[in-house]
Parts: sequence; C-alpha cells; structure tokens
Amino acid sequence: MDVARLKQSWSLAAAHGDQVPLYFYSTLFLAHPETRQMFPTNMAGQRDRLVAALGHVVSHVDQVDRLVGFLRDLGADHRKFAVRAEHYPAVGEALLATLRHFCGEAWTEELAADWAAAYGLVARVMIEGAQAAESQSPPWWVAEVLTHEQRTFDVAVLTVRPQYLLPFTPGQSIGVSHPAVRSWRYYSPANAPRPDGTVELHVRAAPGGVVSSRLVYGCAAGDQIHLASPVGDRLTLWQAGSSDLLLLAGGTGWAPVKALVEQVAAEGSGRRVDLYVGARSRTEFYDSEAIDKLAATHPWLRVSYVAGADPARPGESVRVADRVLADGDWRSRHVYVCGSDEMVGHSVAALSGAGYQPGQVHHEGYGKHWYGPAWRTLTGSDESEVDR
Repeated sequence: MDVARLKQSWSLAAAHGDQVPLYFYSTLFLAHPETRQMFPTNMAGQRDRLVAALGHVVSHVDQVDRLVGFLRDLGADHRKFAVRAEHYPAVGEALLATLRHFCGEAWTEELAADWAAAYGLVARVMIEGAQAAESQSPPWWVAEVLTHEQRTFDVAVLTVRPQYLLPFTPGQSIGVSHPAVRSWRYYSPANAPRPDGTVELHVRAAPGGVVSSRLVYGCAAGDQIHLASPVGDRLTLWQAGSSDLLLLAGGTGWAPVKALVEQVAAEGSGRRVDLYVGARSRTEFYDSEAIDKLAATHPWLRVSYVAGADPARPGESVRVADRVLADGDWRSRHVYVCGSDEMVGHSVAALSGAGYQPGQVHHEGYGKHWYGPAWRTLTGSDESEVDR
C-alpha cells in the first residue's frame, strides 16, 4: 500500500465537503437497504461522521501499532448498532465507490487496490474485536430508570439500574440510548461504582439532540434505556498518581468530577482536593445540595462556587479558570477540567499560559463526535461526543 497516495486521494475527495457523505449514504442504502436501520431516522446529525472516520483511519493505516487497540475497541463498540461481520463489505463497497466518484481522473486501479487493502485490514481488526468482546460483555445493557429529577428547565438527573453489573472507572463515559431513537450519546456517570450497581446520569438537553431531549423531557421512572460499555481514560485518576487534585467543573461537566470526588473518598488516600464549580448564574447550580453534603462530610475537600453572572456586579463575567488562578498557585497538583467546549478551551489555555504543564492538566476534549472519547484519543482531534 502506498500510504502517501491514500492520504492524497482522501484529501482530494474530502475537499468536496457535504457532497461526500451524501453520495456515500445514498450508495450504501440503495445497494444495501438492510443497513438503513442501523442509522438514525434523522440523518442530519450523522452527516460526515462515518465517512470522515473511515477516511481518517484507512488513510493512516500505516500506524498499525497505534490503530489496532482502538479498532478492536471500536469493533466491539459497534455491536450496539447491530453491526455484524457481513455488513463490513457493504460499507467498503460504498466507500470505494464514493472515492472513485470524487477522485475522478486521479482514481486508478492501483489506488483502488490500496484502498481495498487498507479497508480490509481495518474491517478485519474491527471484526476480531467484536468477536472477542462477545464472551466478555453484551452489545448493550438494558437499564431501568429508578428516578428522574428535573433540576432545571433543561437539566435532569437520572438514577438507572442496569439489568446486571456494568463495570466502569470514575471519569470514563458510557454510551446511552433510548429505545425510541436509533442514536447514542456518551455521558460520564456521576458516581463511583456502587454496590447496588446503579448509575447516576446528569443530562442537559442539547438543541437538536434526540437522545438528550428524550432523556430530559420524555423519560420517567420505570422506563428502560440502553447503556453501552465504558470508554475513555483521560479523566481517570490513574494519571494523577497520589497527587493532590484541583478539579474544575462547569455545568453538567460536574458529573464526572463528582465521580472522582467519590473515588477519592472511597480510597481514603488523604489527598487534598480543591473543587471549583462554575455555572452561568447562581440559579444553575443544579446539584448544590450534593456538593455541599460532600464538602461537609470530607474535610480534605474544599468547594468554591463560581457564577459567571453576578447580579451584584452587572456587566462583569467571571470564568472558573480565572478565579482559580486568582486564588493561588496550584502547579503542584494535577488538574481535571470538565464542562462545555468554551469552558474547557478557556481553562486549558489559561492554565497553560500560567505555566501549567500539559501532563498535569486533564480533559476530554471538545465537540460532538460520534465515536466518543476513544476516537479523540486516537486522532488527537478536538471532536467528541460527550454531552455536557
């Protein structure tokens, strides 16, 4: 395989923008209509996600050592879409047809062979990952909604109980779907693992988000939802060793941070933890009762609330990271940041500018990418699917 030729041809096709996924899906669904049921009814949110992922992975197939673990995990994860081994050739055919169409005269038999070989390798590793996972975990867990609390107009806190234990590490994300929609979104559990196996989810309804809107507005105790295997490790505590912690949470980004606080409490390690919780206004601190209870219970935890808009100071806007830097020098600590794209981006930039090293500042990334934290780890891109 000529890797340089693969990358060049992908760039040539990708330059056509939205026409590429439109052609791809039209080709796939017309030739293999049985695949349509694996995708959301409304394809507006899907767009170029699958095509971009395939193009990136296949055109970087020379990085085999880096790709294999990710692809095996991705293959295992795709079981939740009911993807089976026989579906991979159909996707490959549609991909090659799309590339042939948009590469035009640049498309040659040699290039077609390169793409076929690269995609074949990717498909083989993903299929192996799916087969290996069959003996370890189900494609998804069915979970009962035990409680549904509407905390603000667009934020709900759900406690759900999977039909059997779903193992995860605080800071990871799990796939969440509702049986009424064919879409998945990733949410970080807001608790450390519990003896009863229940999971707490903090969900903000995102504009146009079919999963988040269903969970916030169309879900009640007694309903069932689906959960998928945990992914991601960027927010887990193993990276911090035994260091003291500085935690920055914005909005429903508080969820994984809450899980980290519970993990520290369970460890009994004696770490010092300073927690800064930010929101756009004082009325949006939707989980303050639980935060205050944690602070009252654990003397090693110090909590500061940061309201972006303060009625006492009209016209001023306070950001979490700015407040943190004004309060002291935390460079001896590992820092965890979770919140909206804007909050995380500003916080990371502010901390970096103040001399904090990349290895001590932990965050998941930005955006709304289909594949979630694992994809972002592979590509180093700023795209994720975790809703905050």
